[in-house]
Amino acid sequence: MRTLACMPLTTKQEKKLQSIGEKLRELRKNAGYKSYETFAFDNELNRVQYGRMEKGANTTIASLLRVLEIHKLTLEDFFTGIK
Repeated sequence: MRTLACMPLTTKQEKKLQSIGEKLRELRKNAGYKSYETFAFDNELNRVQYGRMEKGANTTIASLLRVLEIHKLTLEDFFTGIK
């Protein structure tokens, strides 16, 4: 039996991850940060991990929740408009 973690992502899933990354980038820029590295440093996030999130890499829900806390957003607010 294969676990979900081992299954390759579909094109549709990859596009959704890219949409999530784009939204994170938009939030960062709206917060006044030109650089994802500065944002990560100022908010005590792993710079590499956060950069990957913005690029649409697969990430954990825990990491996403931490970033949403920084932006003072709920999951519902964040996912509004992401299809």
